[in-house]
Amino acid sequence: MKTALLQITASDDPAENLDMVCAMMAEAADQGAQFILTPEVTNCVSTSTTRQREVLQHEEDDITLAGLRVQAARLGVWLLIGSLGIKSHDPDGRFANRCFMIGPQGQIVARYDKIHMFDVQVTETETFRESKNYRAGDKAVVAETEFGKVGLTICYDIRFPHLYAALAQAGARILTVPAAFSPVTGAAHWESLLRARAIETGCWVLAPAQTGEHPKTRGKTRYTYGHSMVVTPWGEVVVDAGTDPGIHFFDLDDSSVTEARRRVPSLTHTRRFDGP
Repeated sequence: MKTALLQITASDDPAENLDMVCAMMAEAADQGAQFILTPEVTNCVSTSTTRQREVLQHEEDDITLAGLRVQAARLGVWLLIGSLGIKSHDPDGRFANRCFMIGPQGQIVARYDKIHMFDVQVTETETFRESKNYRAGDKAVVAETEFGKVGLTICYDIRFPHLYAALAQAGARILTVPAAFSPVTGAAHWESLLRARAIETGCWVLAPAQTGEHPKTRGKTRYTYGHSMVVTPWGEVVVDAGTDPGIHFFDLDDSSVTEARRRVPSLTHTRRFDGP
């Protein structure tokens, strides 16, 4: 199945980002893509809580979700919306970082809220506290599609291999890792982590990413690593998108999962143990 990763440099204007992504989807579908994936926070990249409160919406009102559902139906494609920043109804007012699998009739097939919050200090001057504005999810999700089961994850989740093992044990043959990775941690760890998750599970790993310097109306400037990536179930990198925005195509072949797991059937060798 021809598949397309969209690598984008989203601003903090959801309407602007929606127009950009819809145009890229149309181009991808015109070139034969049947499954299209977007990065984390497709609707808004912002370091300003004030700006996020101005432009983010509840799921039922979100213009990006509604617009991308319409576009998926118009094009007749499967769409992974890597994630959207969504207002929640939590008393403390924190947002959800929510991924959506959209079917070719525009229907929501599955939702996943990012479990692991990016609370780190990557350098003396670069600190992230995702949990300040976003509440963590608590449920792993496998989406049922006509081309197989897809395990949904987001960005920082990639550092927690037990999540990916659980998704593969639940039947996932494809793992998605939409991201807005830091340039510092991206250069050090991104490819290694994606390849490890593919090798451990015998799954395809599909990782559409934000890239570059993100336009803003307020707050600090945000930079992301890019390098949207596709890794085969044998751990081979078949797409590395570099740092420019664009559309990147590849053929998703389920037989590669079967072959990798035949050669190294590690999922069947998992054992429970006591300790330490």
